[in-house]
Amino acid sequence: MLTKQNWVERAENVEVEWRAFIDGSYVEAQSGKTREKINPADGSVLANVADCEAADVDLAVAAARKAFESGEWAESGPRHRREVLVAFADLIVAHTEELALLITLDMGKPISDSIGEVGSSARAVRFYAEAIDKVAGQVMPTEPEFVTLVTKEAAGVAACITPWNYPLSQVCQKIAPALAVGNSVLLKPSERAPLVAIRLAALAAEAGIPAGVLNVLPGLGSTAGQAISLHMDVDKISFTGSTGVGKKLLQAAGQSNLKSVSLECGGKSPNIVHRDARGLEEVAKVAAEVAFVNQGEMCNAGTRLLVHEDIYDEFMGHLAAASQGWLPGDPLDPTAKTGAMVDAAHVAAVSSYVESGLSEGAKIVVGGKSEGNYFEPTIFEGVSNSMRIASEEIFGPVLSVIKYSSLDEAIRIANDTQYGLAAAIWTTDLHTAHSASRKLRAGVVYVNCYDVAEMSTPFGGFKQSGLGREKSLMAMEEFSETKSTWIKF
Repeated sequence: MLTKQNWVERAENVEVEWRAFIDGSYVEAQSGKTREKINPADGSVLANVADCEAADVDLAVAAARKAFESGEWAESGPRHRREVLVAFADLIVAHTEELALLITLDMGKPISDSIGEVGSSARAVRFYAEAIDKVAGQVMPTEPEFVTLVTKEAAGVAACITPWNYPLSQVCQKIAPALAVGNSVLLKPSERAPLVAIRLAALAAEAGIPAGVLNVLPGLGSTAGQAISLHMDVDKISFTGSTGVGKKLLQAAGQSNLKSVSLECGGKSPNIVHRDARGLEEVAKVAAEVAFVNQGEMCNAGTRLLVHEDIYDEFMGHLAAASQGWLPGDPLDPTAKTGAMVDAAHVAAVSSYVESGLSEGAKIVVGGKSEGNYFEPTIFEGVSNSMRIASEEIFGPVLSVIKYSSLDEAIRIANDTQYGLAAAIWTTDLHTAHSASRKLRAGVVYVNCYDVAEMSTPFGGFKQSGLGREKSLMAMEEFSETKSTWIKF
């Protein structure tokens, strides 16, 4: 394993690609504009990244459409697409250390987490590569003079708009199913962490993905993202990010060509610890982890912790102790469990929530302070569900603890939110587990666990947490159109 000094030396000599990737080549933005990309850990300038706008989007869409219509990728056999995507996954693994370093320098997470993210990204690509020739159509029961086929086709030009908190795995979870079914892809990574996505494009080309089939457009959401959302020749948008932006994308789809939109948006996930939960010290360790891992910058983080009054005092003691294991450290230190927040603006936003919690009467048990772009794990108690810290997504290491007296009350509080991404219940009673999991209004419910995942299992939310599902074979359907073909004898 590389030491901290090894990583520091590599960081000092890292080569960063900063240009857009359009039609198989790296190119500057047509305007020549760039945006400074800062390392959140130390404030150094990593690169001046191409700042793409509407003109660049037009070029990329034209390249993607041309590639799609040529059929070189869309109409290639499943064996060929599988082989190329397997080669792509192999290249991601081969470049693990390079890609992990770009993730850490770009958005501040610990290098050990970034290495894990590269691994999960490769597994996502490999999953959809292996799924290509496993998904079949149907022959439907119709009148005997007909053979009626139901088949899936690529949507066409698919735009993937991805967030900064998992800048590689979120990319791969979108582009892999999109490519697997034959789409041409426009990838717009977050302007807060675009570097690993830009580098990924070259690996895709090296694996054999044809020119125009994968294009990467760094730029602002308000310019490049808006141009994509309103473009009349984009057939599909898959977005992960805030609920507010998700709503704007739906509006843009209606204003333009009614392009299909799938959304994985925000969350304020409840994590319920019932009075009969077993092993409270271990449960507290998990509760701290799922609130503070990745600097709390995680959409399904368990940021509303509901604890039964009978076990409240004991549990809070365990929780305070567990939180000390999540103090931030140098992102290039392999032993660090959390690193820097993505930028100063985000630190300010999280700080404003801490101030709001105090002004509304909640009490800080642990943390609450920041230094530079590093934020302490923070725990509030005395929280009511109406407070901003309990009702709004903070996207930082801030945990709100709510005491409850009955399971019905806990379920009511848990569901009293605009979101519905994830929820959890800790209990040893089988009836409680089944009853709660049925009543919790969330796309993913964890029982006696939290944040477990496999590529085989769909992920997505209820209510304002989004539309559609990521991961699993369902993600391939998100990037497909359904066609019924009637053949008469």
